Formats: sequence, C-alpha cells, structure tokens
Amino acid sequence: MPIYRLHVAQHLAVPPDEAWRFFSHPGNLALITPPDMRFELTSEPPEAVYPGLILTYRLRPLLGLPATWVTEITHVEPGRRFVDEQRIGPYRLWHHEHTFAAIEGGTAVTDDVWYALPFGPIGGLAHRLLVRHRLRTIFAFRRQVLADRFGQLPHGPGATIEL
Repeated sequence: MPIYRLHVAQHLAVPPDEAWRFFSHPGNLALITPPDMRFELTSEPPEAVYPGLILTYRLRPLLGLPATWVTEITHVEPGRRFVDEQRIGPYRLWHHEHTFAAIEGGTAVTDDVWYALPFGPIGGLAHRLLVRHRLRTIFAFRRQVLADRFGQLPHGPGATIEL
C-alpha cells in the first residue's frame, strides 16, 4: 500500500492567534472547501478543536459521488498545531497535521497530509488519474480563500503545494 504525502505551506498576513482561531473552529471548514464538494458538517461543532473530538461530514469528494466522512482530532497544541485523522471515509489512511508558526508580519500555516487509498493497484491508478489532481485542486481553492480572507505576505513561499 503506497502512502502519499501532500505538503502545503502558506504565509498569511495575520497574527498566529487569529489564524489559530479560524482554523481551530470546525465550522470554518466549509468556508475553505470547494463548493462543488457540497460539504456539510453533520455534527454540532464546538468553538474549538480538542483531543478526542469526533466530527462527521457529508460531501462529494470525487466525481460527484457522495461520501460520509468521520474524523477524530487526535492531537492539539493550542496556538501551534492540531491533527485530524479519518475514522470512516474514502481513504484507507488520512492523517492531516495543521501547524502554525509566528513569522515576521504574520503566520506560516502548514498542512502535511499522509494518505493512502484502498483497493491496491486500482487505488494506485485512481491516485494517478484522479485523486492527486483533485487534492491539488482542493488545496489550491483553500489557498486562494485564505489569501483573500487574511492576505498573503509578499516574502516567503507565498503558497506552495507539493504532492
């Protein structure tokens, strides 16, 4: 089973506490998800993430096919990082670490996602033909929404997506 890694970095023109407040509120996930995914949070979100939090969603991640997704927030270091892991959903493995670091003029926001697909060689083919591109599209949308909302610093990587 191949395990893939997606790395996204962006320098936002807001202080770390403001970036943390936005990202750590589960209700804001819909704002940074492409509309065609028809994202719907089906559990009542608290004001901020905490270890052990279970969140449930309905969405259409690929080819318009509906999916139920259940994630657990497994680690939280307030103001610095949190991790969500899929418990039920379209991936065999989904481990998403969000980190926040103060930089001159704002916050470096980094996402590292380790993921694997089901179905052996068919999953590998799906990754090459569909999934890799779809994840790039999702995170590019997110990057643009964040830049529009918070501003992006002129120095540093701006925003990078590595897959």
